[in-house]
Amino acid sequence: MKVSIIGAGGLVGSCAAYALQCGGIASELALLDVNQEMAIGQALDLQHGSPSVANQVIRGGGYEHIPDSDVICITAGLRRKPDESRLDLINRNTDLFMQILTDVKAAGLKQSAIVLVVSNPVDILTYVAAEKLGLPVNQVIGLGTQLDTIRFCSLIAEQLNAPPTQTKALILGEHGESMVPIWSSATIAGLPLDKYPGWNPSLANQLFTRTRGSGAEVIKRKGGAGFAVGIAIRDVIDAIALDKRSVLPVSSVQSGCYGIRNVALSVPTVVGRSGVVDRLEIDLWPKEIQGIRSSGSALRKTLEKVLARVS
Repeated sequence: MKVSIIGAGGLVGSCAAYALQCGGIASELALLDVNQEMAIGQALDLQHGSPSVANQVIRGGGYEHIPDSDVICITAGLRRKPDESRLDLINRNTDLFMQILTDVKAAGLKQSAIVLVVSNPVDILTYVAAEKLGLPVNQVIGLGTQLDTIRFCSLIAEQLNAPPTQTKALILGEHGESMVPIWSSATIAGLPLDKYPGWNPSLANQLFTRTRGSGAEVIKRKGGAGFAVGIAIRDVIDAIALDKRSVLPVSSVQSGCYGIRNVALSVPTVVGRSGVVDRLEIDLWPKEIQGIRSSGSALRKTLEKVLARVS
């Protein structure tokens, strides 16, 4: 499987490429960037490590890589400022994103290609990509709250001194201010979270507040997130490449799940080789369902402004 990463000269794109190299699933990685010299340099650096990792073809370049790509991962975009919401980025990033979509379409896409949107605000741009690229809607996926979910799990595990890989909890809705923590299904090692040693309800708000602010915290401390985003991207691409049918909290255009339509946001989504295989309307607490619906309403208001801008 060939994966092309647009914006691979930047922190997120290069970390995604490294995570995919270490995962060893993709047979070919193509790193694309407006700064082609940077993309070629990143590819060369990765290539030098390949004898110790995986048998992969790793190249840098431009949109000539798009026509034979199975997955096209768009990470390009302007960085969020520490005090800026992801939705505030929309006017600064929309024009850049539209140009990328135009270039991708002009290069030509495989009929079966999957487009993974990572650029922020990811839910808005996922909807725009689904509308503008002409692919079946199930073949356009946004990274959504997969990143928030693994951040959430990592913070719960740290707080309770639990194994991170056995800590399971979801964030759904918007990748942004209106994200929704799903406490109703949270577990550690298969145990309900409220049965795990050390848990008390007062931790819930503390952990969620830090999760919601994790992106801004990383930006403030080191300038931008990279490693965890790269891992989250790898999670989604591995599910596609291996047709895992993994249930992941990724963003896609909704058509009725939890009563939500005509907006892209994250619900439990079955991800496989064809992209979005299914969406699961699992039982949630009423306040969680209402939170997801409110998230959709907030996103739709912004989306209407964006669609008017790009139409």
